Amino acid sequence: MGEYRFDTQLLIEGQDLSEQQIIADITENIPGDCLLVVGDASLIKIHFHTNTPWKVLEYCAGLGEIHDVVIENMARQARGLQG
Repeated sequence: MGEYRFDTQLLIEGQDLSEQQIIADITENIPGDCLLVVGDASLIKIHFHTNTPWKVLEYCAGLGEIHDVVIENMARQARGLQG
């Protein structure tokens, strides 16, 4: 397992969303890896491995409405347990 424990995934619905700005903001402010930001100006999907998923949620909630939130504990999954 890698350095980061939580696989964090969610959708953001909003206006004038920017993939590049979200990538820059998350990369500069929240430690993690495997960042994926895909979508358009009104709907973005985020996938990110981090030890502080609440920071991702807080940031994304400031951009628009968040939903379909999934946070999985990859350390538990590596031990064969439900994440």
